Amino acid sequence: MTRPSTTGHTDPTVQPVPASVVERVDAADTTLQNPKWAVVSLGANLGNRLETLQGAVDALEDTPGIRVKAVSPVYETEPWGVEPGSQPSYFNAVAVLRTTLPPSSLLERAHAVEEAFHRVRDERWGPRTLDVDIVAYAELHSDDPGLTLPHPRAHERAFVLAPWHDIDPGAQLPGRGAVADLLGAVTRDGVTPRADLELRLPE
Repeated sequence: MTRPSTTGHTDPTVQPVPASVVERVDAADTTLQNPKWAVVSLGANLGNRLETLQGAVDALEDTPGIRVKAVSPVYETEPWGVEPGSQPSYFNAVAVLRTTLPPSSLLERAHAVEEAFHRVRDERWGPRTLDVDIVAYAELHSDDPGLTLPHPRAHERAFVLAPWHDIDPGAQLPGRGAVADLLGAVTRDGVTPRADLELRLPE
């Protein structure tokens, strides 16, 4: 498995899209007249965090049926749900997508990108090389335990709301209301903008 580099293409996957996803993309392209919008959050607190986030953005763009339309500024965030100082801080960002992938295939691709960066799921709230979470998919509501939409905790997390608001001040989290209002109701403690860091929007 190749590793992301600092120059050129940074998609780390050897097989960019699983065959099952390709089949679903083909099916989606014939059944959906218009692509849907989706919002994904990205986080990393191990390894080269900025390079990992850029690699994830590039890998999503390289997926048939996905176009990355906007990428947020980078935030540095204290780890959630653990003792202070017990883990490195996270770099977090949000990407807005247009996609013909159905939600299940988008989730499959998100997991494939995580695995390409050696994501391990041994411990809840544990450190990880990469997190790719689907925050919202159009106006869809789903209670499926495999993919709850919108993300059940997005409305509580400044590290999701703040970067999303940066790229879309008028955004709405389905079922929860305006992102601006949700952001005003949560603390931003431990969530710091990193103006010195930047993610590139794929060309």
